[in-house]
Amino acid sequence: GKGGPSFERALTEELIHCTLFGNQTQGGDRVKTGTGKTFRPIGPTTYLSPIPAVMLGCADPENGYEANLITVAWTGVVCTRPPMVSVSIRKSRLSHELIRRTGEFTLNLTGRSLCRAVDFCGVKSGRDVNKFEACGLTPIPAPPLTHAPAVAEAPAYLCCRVKSVQELGSHDLFLAEVEQVYVADEYFTESGSIREEDMELVAYVHGKYCAVGKPLGFFGYSVASPKALKRRSAPKGGGKRKG
Repeated sequence: GKGGPSFERALTEELIHCTLFGNQTQGGDRVKTGTGKTFRPIGPTTYLSPIPAVMLGCADPENGYEANLITVAWTGVVCTRPPMVSVSIRKSRLSHELIRRTGEFTLNLTGRSLCRAVDFCGVKSGRDVNKFEACGLTPIPAPPLTHAPAVAEAPAYLCCRVKSVQELGSHDLFLAEVEQVYVADEYFTESGSIREEDMELVAYVHGKYCAVGKPLGFFGYSVASPKALKRRSAPKGGGKRKG
């Protein structure tokens, strides 16, 4: 296929990485804690979990790619001022090529209803198929970006512009500044706060997709006053808006 053998090898490596190394004990002694709990070594692997499962939108119309999607889990926040994120992508992926040329992309948060599309966009190559069409998704503009599309069905999306690229090994690290964020109106309460729990966000846990559950607390709740705890735990006005 147009994806080429390098893409197939990369996909095979990812599948082996998620199923083999996470389930086998590697060399080394188990760690006994004295509490009855024991830890076994599984080797040096990317076991950090959970991590976000997002769909990255990119495009390069000058070279015939109007809209493309790739699912990425190796992404995260790296700076507050200016707001910046990182994304790691294999050199063999089409999206790597498009982002290198245009210097922009969107990060689309995903909910439970998008989970199948999330997986599809991670295992199929944009060289072989139009992922928007195949998944029944709608590309929309993402101002102030020029080319990169967002996903209309996403609960929210970030508009990102690349500031630097660092070669790491199997992946290149793209550092990008967030130039704008859009959140679907239905997730705002009457008071203007956002109910992320209603988005039913999807997380990636070492080869598995998991739904993010109900909030367990909020930043600073362990040291908050009883008055603040009562205020924050009170029902928010309006709840999820209906379209």
